[in-house]
Order: sequence, then structure tokens, then C-alpha cells
Amino acid sequence: MTIAINEAQQQLQQSIDSVSESHQPIVIAGQTSNAVLLSESDWASVQETLYLLSVPGMRESIREGLATPIQECDRP
Repeated sequence: MTIAINEAQQQLQQSIDSVSESHQPIVIAGQTSNAVLLSESDWASVQETLYLLSVPGMRESIREGLATPIQECDRP
């Protein structure tokens, strides 16, 4: 969803509630550039994903784990 900046200003609380409930970002179209409104929990998820992908070997480890059948996984 994209909204104009003046609409975002008028409906800020509604927009915050919307992204928090739906987990769908809202693009706010400004006069010279755009911004994205995300819920705090979605932003935290983005940050965590970026961190995990920055750890050397983590991406490959995740791919290997996803390819491993559940029956072959060790149980604690």
C-alpha cells in the first residue's frame, strides 16, 4: 500500500495500527523521496535477519538445516 505524505500525517495512528495488525508495510510517498512504515516487531525481525545473514557461514547452515528431513534431526 502506498499513501501520500499528507494522508500519512492525517492518519498516522491508523497507519501505525494497520501495519502492526497486518504486518504489511506502508510506503509513504513524499515530494522528493519515499519512506516505509513498519511495525516495531517487523523491524526487529528485519534487523535479526540481517544480523544472522552477516554471520559467516550462517546462510549455508540455514540452507543445510532446511534441506535436512525432520526425521534426521537430533533431539535433545
